[in-house]
Amino acid sequence: MQLVAYLNFPGTARAAMDFYAAALGGKVTQRFTYGESPMAADMPESARGNVMHSQVEVGSALIMGADGPPPHEAGSTTINVMPDTPEEAERIFRALAEGGEVNMPLEETFWAYRFGALTDKFGKHWMVNCLKPM
Repeated sequence: MQLVAYLNFPGTARAAMDFYAAALGGKVTQRFTYGESPMAADMPESARGNVMHSQVEVGSALIMGADGPPPHEAGSTTINVMPDTPEEAERIFRALAEGGEVNMPLEETFWAYRFGALTDKFGKHWMVNCLKPM
């Protein structure tokens, strides 16, 4: 399992992640926009070019980020938990959500066997992301 910082931006994710890749000597290994996602038709035209997900790899380290929709306001950081199995994702999600607020229920998505987002009882943002092979 990995724990990865997930950075949220106000429409500047592309420039920021390119900057971090160059500054840290890494590379952008994933990037897609809201307009490239299955929910493109549900997004306003002005948001379709915004980054839905971006990933910078520096050796074995990762930084992830996006032009995050609420509740992941610009400038906030989310902890992204990446378990190896859907069952472990479900266990972790239930445990972290106890006493908190589920922002996106844990379910299968086009990129993950399980993905969900929550704010824990201490007000910290979490994503549980059991990825499919890309």
